[in-house]
Amino acid sequence: MQTLLDQTYLLDMMSRLLATHSPSGMTDEIVHIVCLELMALDIPFSLTRRGAIRADLEGARHSPDRAIVSHLDTLGAMVKQLKPNGRLEVVPIGTWSARFAEGARVTIYCDGGWRYRGTLLPCKASGHTFNEEVDTQSISWLNLELRVDERCNRPEDLQALGINVGDTIAIDSQLEISNSGFINARHLDDKAGVAVLLAVARAVRHCGLRLPVDCHLLFTISEEVGVGASHILHGDVAELVSIDNGTIAPGQNTCEYGVTIAMQDSSGPFDWHLTRHLLGLCKTYGIEHSRDVFRYYRSDAAAALEAGNDIRTALTCFALDASHGYERTHVDSLLALGELLLAYIQSRPLFQRDAQPLGPMGDFPAPGT
Repeated sequence: MQTLLDQTYLLDMMSRLLATHSPSGMTDEIVHIVCLELMALDIPFSLTRRGAIRADLEGARHSPDRAIVSHLDTLGAMVKQLKPNGRLEVVPIGTWSARFAEGARVTIYCDGGWRYRGTLLPCKASGHTFNEEVDTQSISWLNLELRVDERCNRPEDLQALGINVGDTIAIDSQLEISNSGFINARHLDDKAGVAVLLAVARAVRHCGLRLPVDCHLLFTISEEVGVGASHILHGDVAELVSIDNGTIAPGQNTCEYGVTIAMQDSSGPFDWHLTRHLLGLCKTYGIEHSRDVFRYYRSDAAAALEAGNDIRTALTCFALDASHGYERTHVDSLLALGELLLAYIQSRPLFQRDAQPLGPMGDFPAPGT
């Protein structure tokens, strides 16, 4: 199948997003970047008070409309304490292991626009000093500290720089793209997904694709702290497809070079009919794919349902090794995800009765369908 996706655009956009710090709670800059890109694509959009984005691709009909969601926020950290040795105690923003924080290069964002660089290190970092204790100390955020690249030997030195408890710490992405198509970086979850969604939007615009119903492109700003798509939907949306990562690990069935359809995550099963519809599109268009179940994570779709939205939900995934750590995906997986999303937004809505939250039986699915 000949692709309508521009791979160069996708990778360039992903690189721009990864170069922009956006830990949960500090997403204004990346919101501006995505808004400017939507303006360049001539796609109308609106913002919530805090900056979640809803862009609108108009279809032949306005209802029952659908939405695709990805998230702009990433993991990060925050200053917990100014330590007596002139370093910083930190706590995580989002859920990630201190194991993957060790050695990270970071930027500290302070009040008044001041920014400082530094490194997250174990409290016992030097083998020349601590010998085997470097290996035997437990892996914990309590055993990490942030070494600031300024002359700081006591808390007063940090205070003089304007560093305070509660300052946000952004983690460098350290992007590397290999000639073999592998992409290594922090924060591919979910900036690779955002780039795919923008590439899909660009294909719709540049190729003049006609959509059967309205499709809303949602970019949320607090998925990593559990809020996600809880405030960006409106009552007319009948189907919501979330973009997130499928984990490469023993016991998982994620397709490393294709797209993965999640059947269930930690919040429960996804909609039977919507997931089977996506699987059918993969088979129809020859898109490499797999099915998987995830025990320990959830997506924007869960937040949408928990906020009281009566919608059909599904989760589509690009492959990701070492999620919430030093992550790796492959360009073929991103393209497969994009192809599925393009096929989906051009497909007919599942059920016409879904245009109304309450109504007669109509075309409600019969048992066994």
